[in-house]
Amino acid sequence: MSEIKKIVLIGAGNVGTQLGLALRDAGFTIEQVYSKTDASAKTLSKKLKCAHTSSLKKINVTSDLYLIAVKDDAITDIAKKLRLKNKVVVHTSGSAEMNVLKKISNAYGVFYPLQTFSKDRKIDLKEIPICVEGNNARTEKIILNIANSISNNVHKTNSHQRAAIHLAAVFACNFSNHMFSIAETLLSKQKTSFSLLHPLVMETVKKAIADGAARSQTGPAIRGDKKIIQKHLTMLKKDKVNRKLYKLLSKSIATSNK
Repeated sequence: MSEIKKIVLIGAGNVGTQLGLALRDAGFTIEQVYSKTDASAKTLSKKLKCAHTSSLKKINVTSDLYLIAVKDDAITDIAKKLRLKNKVVVHTSGSAEMNVLKKISNAYGVFYPLQTFSKDRKIDLKEIPICVEGNNARTEKIILNIANSISNNVHKTNSHQRAAIHLAAVFACNFSNHMFSIAETLLSKQKTSFSLLHPLVMETVKKAIADGAARSQTGPAIRGDKKIIQKHLTMLKKDKVNRKLYKLLSKSIATSNK
């Protein structure tokens, strides 16, 4: 284990919750949880058996590591108010640059877990990629040691690489999940369960992983089946947003095949 022993979590959302539990299980001491709302901080602090606060002015300043797991806009706001001198400070954002933390401490970096998290879904982080960056060699080594204590899939990435990874993750995860949501809504209107598509969704993901997503593409757009595409567009004539989305995605798929 690294020289880091005591940790303060700044943020009690999905990421903060899962990382807090994983770090505790790895032998670290979570000393305090901060959240903008007292109820959220209290809920996580009970799970971790530690102190909590909803005031940045009351954050414990004697810990070893401060892990900021909040939305990107809030990182900047926290960076304006927090001063921790020589303490190691990291954020968990995919897109925020590392240097947003430089006014907080002279030892700062990034600890970005590449996964979708929910508070109540326990995840084993051992195979989850964690992207790490530090503002100097010593700090980066400390962050790497912490990441290696909870994951076997740790990568050193700079801010530009991490931003590209996050962009790709939005397409792969967030946009894909939204497609599932649209499909679920379309089926529910016909009183049909989304579970009908579960085998299809699972096989799609398995094929993309095994053979590559581009090689695994199927459907009317890749085949150039204009009659089916037009039929689907007619079915969506009263749903302007999804009709436009269907046309845009079909064009993107067809173009990618050229």
